[in-house]
Amino acid sequence: MSQPSKVPAADQTLAILAHLAAQRGPVPAATIAQALALPRSTVYHLLAVMQERGFVVHLPEERRYGLGVAAFELSSGFSRQQPLSRLGRPLVAALVDLLGESGHLAVLHGRDVLYLVEERAPRRPSLVTDVGVRLPAYLTATGRAMLAALPAAQLRALYPDRAAFESRHPSTAADPGEWTYGRLKRVLVEVRACGWADEDGEVTPGLASVGAAVLDHVGWPAAAIAVTFPDDAPAELRDRASSGVQDAAATLTRRILGTR
Repeated sequence: MSQPSKVPAADQTLAILAHLAAQRGPVPAATIAQALALPRSTVYHLLAVMQERGFVVHLPEERRYGLGVAAFELSSGFSRQQPLSRLGRPLVAALVDLLGESGHLAVLHGRDVLYLVEERAPRRPSLVTDVGVRLPAYLTATGRAMLAALPAAQLRALYPDRAAFESRHPSTAADPGEWTYGRLKRVLVEVRACGWADEDGEVTPGLASVGAAVLDHVGWPAAAIAVTFPDDAPAELRDRASSGVQDAAATLTRRILGTR
């Protein structure tokens, strides 16, 4: 039998976060209280504090609570501390050897993707997706693959208004920068239907990428693997690349005991 916590508020806060992380979408406070056998008043007080700190987002119209951006940043922090890099690097390297094109692995960091692994193919140019670089998630193949795996309410929490699409990345001919939540939703519908995401000249003119999401044990996006190649590459290479990133992502999902 476990010993009572000496810091019950901390224990209860972590229990609420763990419970929210295990759900497929936001839930009412009353449901949290019932599931954790906590007084409703306690749950509301703790949720209010977590909301102020960004760990929880409140959806007033639905009267539900879900994980906030700060919770995603915690998850990304874990990812940056090596496990995903160590497990994913051999898979990315094998993909690069197979296709002769450069590959990378990234994680979500708020509304950005953060690149953890970059494997450049021989005689291929350097990419902007170097280790430690952050790019707006909605513009990249890795970002779109991960965003497509989020519940609708969490996606909306990340992109509540047009200002969320203000990009630090310069506009290109392929992406004039006119993004809205509706446009993003349409793109992600296609990603879910295909099982992989792409971008064509939207990050770097002349280059295209395909990517697939790595999922954790509750089906949340833990990372994504992508390959970048010339945007005039033959259809056969694009097909092999999309299949390759899906296979590599599925393998890494199994290695972290995730689920698809």
